[in-house]
Amino acid sequence: MLKQVTLIALMGLSASAMAGDWQVKVGASALAPQNDDNGTLNVPLAAGGSAALKADVSNEVNFTPSVEYFFANSPISVELLLALPFDHDVNIGTIENAASFKHLPPTITAKYNFKNSTRFTPYVGVGATVVVPWDEELSQTTKTVTGAEKLDADVAYGVAGQVGFNFQPADAKNWGVFVDVRYADVKTELTAKNPDGTKVSLGDLEVNPWVYTLGYSYKF
Repeated sequence: MLKQVTLIALMGLSASAMAGDWQVKVGASALAPQNDDNGTLNVPLAAGGSAALKADVSNEVNFTPSVEYFFANSPISVELLLALPFDHDVNIGTIENAASFKHLPPTITAKYNFKNSTRFTPYVGVGATVVVPWDEELSQTTKTVTGAEKLDADVAYGVAGQVGFNFQPADAKNWGVFVDVRYADVKTELTAKNPDGTKVSLGDLEVNPWVYTLGYSYKF
């Protein structure tokens, strides 16, 4: 019985997918963390004690492809944003490039497309994002100041918003260009590892990025 229900559900989803349109988008994105306030970290000092130091995450640019599904006879679509890895430097207090990390920011949004008689289609969206960090590193200066040798950043989840528009030229059947802006409310907890294996929580690194994207779209 369960197999039959599952099969019927899958067939229904397949029929629904065939009824709508798919769109592939390839863009370049500037990811700009909220640099006026990336949080304050409680940084241990090798000499003893700790210091509350402000963190500053660098802006970065990379390619961000996405896939979007438009439901048939509806202004609603769902978009999955992908990306090549972003590589950020982090300044901590007066220590420049104190740490670095790479991450992927897959984001899914449900969008409302404001269809009209022009070739501009504005849209707004809301959804969820996840930050998957890896290759976290401390600079030699940071290791000397803190006495730590490694850095860990937790996988983080957050809410994302989006606003933008798609433009289809008069001679275009399927392709177009798009511009959009996203904001994500997301932070990751940082942990320092000492040579003896002990761990020290540094607190939350509040990335909260704005993502500005310009790109090319093609609808099937």
